[in-house]
Amino acid sequence: MYVAIAGNIGSGKTTLTSMLAKHFSWTPVYEKLEDNPYISDFYSDMRRWAFNLQIYFLHKRFSMVIEAYKKNKNIIQDRTLYEDAHIFAPNLYSMGLLSDKDYDTYISLFNLMISLTPKPDLLIYLKASIPTLVNLIAKRGRIYESSIRLDYITSLNQRYENWIENYPDRKLIIDVDELNIIDNPNDFGVVIEKINAELNGLF
Repeated sequence: MYVAIAGNIGSGKTTLTSMLAKHFSWTPVYEKLEDNPYISDFYSDMRRWAFNLQIYFLHKRFSMVIEAYKKNKNIIQDRTLYEDAHIFAPNLYSMGLLSDKDYDTYISLFNLMISLTPKPDLLIYLKASIPTLVNLIAKRGRIYESSIRLDYITSLNQRYENWIENYPDRKLIIDVDELNIIDNPNDFGVVIEKINAELNGLF
């Protein structure tokens, strides 16, 4: 079984991935930002490093899903290939931070990779308002995120909402504004109930 968690920067994907992996005994597949050689450079100079960053993310997420799936385990993934191609790359392109040829190259690579990877059996989307995202980003205190522009977060959120509305496969939307899974065990219990209801429909 393959479960994936999607959501904007700061929405709580990594935290929920860890909590669900422990609860269900799933194998977690994390987005390892600390190993990314481009992330700090990107937030300092988006135009210079946008293509490098996106290609790096695409390659890493593809590799992690393939390796995890080969082990024939139940996996839960922190962020998906779909978000790279449907949210982040188009957003950078619309901002003029990716050239036409770089964007076309990126989409061609994505289409090849997606043809070789399984679709998630369940996609969990963490929905959050801009104030909540800003608060959570500030709370975790990553230095390289201190320079993220508000308009960047806002445009990503708009794209996420459009994407998830039209996502054609099984999905579960969790409202982060209403459920505090970190500090409130009852809220985490609500999430577990919702996931169990969706998973029971898979079998």
